[in-house]
Amino acid sequence: MIQPRPRTIPEATVARLAVYLRVLSTLADGGRSTVSSGELATAAGVNPAGLRKDLSHLGPCGVRGVGYEVDTLRDRIGRVLGVERSRPCVLVGIGNLGSALADYAGFGSRGFEFVGLFDASPARIGQRIGGQAVRPIDELEAVVTATQASIGVITTPGAVAQAVCDRLAAAGVRSILNFAPVTLATPDGVDVRKVDLSVELQVLAFLGQQRLAPAIGEPA
Repeated sequence: MIQPRPRTIPEATVARLAVYLRVLSTLADGGRSTVSSGELATAAGVNPAGLRKDLSHLGPCGVRGVGYEVDTLRDRIGRVLGVERSRPCVLVGIGNLGSALADYAGFGSRGFEFVGLFDASPARIGQRIGGQAVRPIDELEAVVTATQASIGVITTPGAVAQAVCDRLAAAGVRSILNFAPVTLATPDGVDVRKVDLSVELQVLAFLGQQRLAPAIGEPA
């Protein structure tokens, strides 16, 4: 018997599912039992039609005239995103940003656990952040192997980010979140998500400037 192929969910939809999961968790913590598609869409910053299309990838979810059961939908999205499994992560670069990420307790509730923090600076080695001691970068490969870390977070200066990426990939890490201000080259089978805070700030500055600029045809 031919088994059906697993349903493929577009990457953009996966990103929005993570937002829906965050909203639903907040609603559940507040004691809500149901939510309409309009409420959930507004809270997530999408339109209701887009929300329903995203959730269609999960199969039947809501009840007409009632909406969605918060706990049920949260659990279903959580299973799809795999948050019920703890995913070991390593973080390289314990500067201000790296320290803040390592110390953030919210990752644990979403299924992510830092099992290794690394830095090249002797002054940072041994510091405890978020319950973990910072290790020397020379121990990176050994920790990745021992913990089977599947996700690497890079918060190093751009000049060394590619070298760190190469070491993570060679050690077996297959998913990398890059905060360094460079584009990383990776081998096949290694996924990279780039977070460039300066670009996001520039986009916000541009949007703010557009709102303040006179409309076309109006005198300056």
